[in-house]
Amino acid sequence: MILDSHDDSHQGRLSAFSAAWVVARRDFTAILFSRTFFFFLLGPLFPLIVGALAGSVGNQVEHSSERPEVGVIMPGAEADAMVRARDGLADRLGQDLPGLMVLKRLAPGERADPAAAMAGKEGNIAAILSGSLEAPVLTGPRDQIAAWTGDVAMIAAQAKQTSAAPWPRVRLETTVSSRVNDRKSRLRTAQGAQTLLFLLTMMLAGMVLSNLVEEKANKIIEVLAAAIPMEAVFFGKLFAMLGVSLVGIATWAAVGGGLYLLAESAVPSLPDPAVGWPMLVLLGILYFSMAYLLLGSVFLSIGSLANTVREVQTLSMPVTMMQLMLFFFATYAMTQPGSTIEMVAALFPFSSPFAMLARAAQDPALLPHLGAVLWQGLWVLLLVRLGSGLFRMRVMKSGAQGKKGKVRWWPGRRPAVNR
Repeated sequence: MILDSHDDSHQGRLSAFSAAWVVARRDFTAILFSRTFFFFLLGPLFPLIVGALAGSVGNQVEHSSERPEVGVIMPGAEADAMVRARDGLADRLGQDLPGLMVLKRLAPGERADPAAAMAGKEGNIAAILSGSLEAPVLTGPRDQIAAWTGDVAMIAAQAKQTSAAPWPRVRLETTVSSRVNDRKSRLRTAQGAQTLLFLLTMMLAGMVLSNLVEEKANKIIEVLAAAIPMEAVFFGKLFAMLGVSLVGIATWAAVGGGLYLLAESAVPSLPDPAVGWPMLVLLGILYFSMAYLLLGSVFLSIGSLANTVREVQTLSMPVTMMQLMLFFFATYAMTQPGSTIEMVAALFPFSSPFAMLARAAQDPALLPHLGAVLWQGLWVLLLVRLGSGLFRMRVMKSGAQGKKGKVRWWPGRRPAVNR
């Protein structure tokens, strides 16, 4: 690929924007149409698919497993009355009442033996109900029977009635939820959006670092730096990796959406954010882009300092831990809306995307997000300039020194450089 034209119709270098576009297009197509990108897409899908399958299997096992029940040993009419009363109350109350299973219908004058019934452990019996409707006796482990005392008393009281009186129909009148309830419910949405943004950023931003180190080892980055401005190289690589990451996120979102439709009610739903779901998704894309560019620009600077993969891991670890601390800081600031802590989290560039996305879930105002995106973009420009300057100072200067060491002096001639 020719980055610098020597044709008479086009003198000089490409503009910074054109050069960045050339680098971005080159990196984007090279990564997107490589076989490694296919396996990169499959990487996060395996845990997602396995988690969905494990969750569905777990739900199936939970539903299919027998629930603890109370065995009934009472006179025949009273035992049947207890079972009917329990079923009627469960239908009306819609609550989790203990199941009743008739183990033995006592004949007139026969006495119950709860200890023998507990020793037999028939079925999934956790306790034994004996005695009479007027004086029921519950035998079993202390914690279990203590939790069922109120339920058994209510069932026995209902069973003593010869006929269940009709219950009045209750009319429902809904009201607008209070502000406190709205804030608590939207806090869950804000926390979920923040966590997802952090995970995606930390998982994908490392591609910038690995790409730069690879091209630095192959001397490709030095060829690019000699042909176009270093800032254009950095911007091109950043936006190329951002484009690749967005393609990956779109793929994962499509698969996750399909799994969500299959899971239906098994997946818990989040309350609606203050700005609405479409706007929250749009702001999520914007803030992911800004968080990615901010962290990626730092990783590019680290790449200019590292020469090996081991040095990359050593230098990037403090940045990763610092980003984790900033995420916790933004999470804490999310619980303090309107406070000084939230303002600091929104102004500090590396925590700003997380704090502002959480704010979008709790506050319907949109104007602050415009200022936040511009502020974060300004920091991206600053960090790219600092990183490119550091790269020129270390890599390009060391290359110049290496060439200087090969200078030969010939008597009566100008200095010549070995090539």
